[in-house]
Amino acid sequence: MKRLIFVCSIAMLTFLGSLAVAQDGFKGPGPDLVTVKAVKNLKDDYPVLLRGKIERSLGDEKYLFADETGSIIIEIENELWNGISVDENDTVEITGEVDKGINGIEIEASIVKKI
Repeated sequence: MKRLIFVCSIAMLTFLGSLAVAQDGFKGPGPDLVTVKAVKNLKDDYPVLLRGKIERSLGDEKYLFADETGSIIIEIENELWNGISVDENDTVEITGEVDKGINGIEIEASIVKKI
């Protein structure tokens, strides 16, 4: 019985350890900061980091984002807001990727951060 408890304990510790590792993820550098103007020359699915302001909601999880070089539509799924609240006066950083499609170029956000 003691041996079974010991084996189960080791298995549980191994499992919990693997969870901790899986949640940490990559901590190195991410995408470089780019401008809206530069995004228009990037390939589809290219990772980007943008800094600017969300000017307004366009509905259906789409927003008009602008920096000093222009504006672009950004898709931000509701769960990405993580309880933060921003308005048109707040500076935000958007991490995501370029999405080139039939309707033009958009950014599909993966992280939204208020600066």
